[in-house]
Amino acid sequence: MAIQILGMIWHREASEIIPAQTAFDKNYIGRIARAHEDAGFDRILVGYWSDQADGFLITAHAAAQTSKIKFLLAHKPGFVAPTVAARKLATLDQLIDGRLAVHIISGGNDIDQRKDGDYLDKIQRYERSDEFLDILKKSWYSKQPFSYQGQYYQVEDAYAEIQPFQKQIPIYFGGSSEIALKIAAKHADVYALWGEPLAGAQEHLKKLSPLLEQYQRQLAYNISFRPIIADTEKQAWEKAQDIYQLAKKQIEDLGFKDTRRKPQSTGGERLIAAAKQGEILDRNLWTGITSLVQGSYNSTALVGTAEQVADSIANYYALGIHSVLIRGFDPVQDALDYGKTLLPTLREKTALIDQRISETV
Repeated sequence: MAIQILGMIWHREASEIIPAQTAFDKNYIGRIARAHEDAGFDRILVGYWSDQADGFLITAHAAAQTSKIKFLLAHKPGFVAPTVAARKLATLDQLIDGRLAVHIISGGNDIDQRKDGDYLDKIQRYERSDEFLDILKKSWYSKQPFSYQGQYYQVEDAYAEIQPFQKQIPIYFGGSSEIALKIAAKHADVYALWGEPLAGAQEHLKKLSPLLEQYQRQLAYNISFRPIIADTEKQAWEKAQDIYQLAKKQIEDLGFKDTRRKPQSTGGERLIAAAKQGEILDRNLWTGITSLVQGSYNSTALVGTAEQVADSIANYYALGIHSVLIRGFDPVQDALDYGKTLLPTLREKTALIDQRISETV
């Protein structure tokens, strides 16, 4: 199984070290999407924010600027009826010739959810996601009208003539809580992890194994990192420290220093717990930015030469995590740099792992 390598795009030039100069830049969407396609990425994530541009439209625009790269659209249940969301996703998949996957995000922060009028608690949001995915799949694949009576959604004689371009739109799902793992085992095609140490990642796989047996399903796995690469290991760590100082200054300039809240998501709590174990874990997993942003998103970095970072990712691949999402702190330039060295090295190393496994079977 060849490794799948994902990147991430958004609607303006901005990062932890690059202050945003505008609220929206349609030309940047095309530029960052093409950079990932040119670099050889397989798929790119379009994220979801409660205060930013619409991901459906960003995906459609980026797809029009590219020809082969695939997309992973983040979507939060609760704000669009599942039957409507199913038609929107199917339409988008038709428009972009089957290059779509969807990443279902239940929402890990009460404050952020309330910005869009959602007052359910965390458990209720995951229960709603379960029902949402039940209906989503029925809308995509039912050949006749269906009805559904749930706690959060009820539909009667629902039917969608518009079907996805693909036989099946892949569903990604994340979350480290017990209910999140159960829903992932029931519904997901790909389970998404944040960049934990090897032991933590392996723990997730072990927890999911009995749940998958219960549902008689199989899963693929994706893990996310923020690689920091340079020609030498010393230069890479110097680069990491420069990134830390720039990110720290930007947080302070924006006035976030004293308003950061403890993450409500179990995934964020796990990242913080990992950061408390040390700034450098395993061989080169760096938690500096994780501590700075208090585990509020995928912020762990792998630091070193392209060879060293590829070796580290290959260790996760050997565990059975055959997909990785990587994004840098200088988004366009880092994507292009990854394409020159990291991506080909990583594909070579993981292909050797596959070869060794096939020779022992």
